Amino acid sequence: MQWCDNDYFQKVGEDFVQWYYNQFDNTNRMELVNLYAEGATLTWEGTLFSGREAIAGKLTGMPFQQIKHIITDHDIQPTFDKSILVMVFGQLKADNDLPLAFHQVFMLKPLNGNWVCTNDVFRLGLHNIPVESQ
Repeated sequence: MQWCDNDYFQKVGEDFVQWYYNQFDNTNRMELVNLYAEGATLTWEGTLFSGREAIAGKLTGMPFQQIKHIITDHDIQPTFDKSILVMVFGQLKADNDLPLAFHQVFMLKPLNGNWVCTNDVFRLGLHNIPVESQ
């Protein structure tokens, strides 16, 4: 199998997206930390969290009781170093808040026979709304 075989990297990326958001929405988010490499980084709304412990603190310390991600689309592509870049588009609904658009990007790398997330960037979709000049 060639590295750039679309079926291969597409399946890895899709399986990751399905598992990640199912875990995030329906179970203990602490389990998500096992997906991250030791030196991974997460940027959440512009704030950087470095390392698994800091990422775990962010993912488990969010102030909502319930959350639901609705994935509307995703783009998945291989990189030249045999990693996989995943960009996710969707909406999330936390507690009784209105749904908000979000974008999330993951860099997946092979490590000891498993795929790990080395980089994760999350932004709500409200940052692209122009501010009216006064």
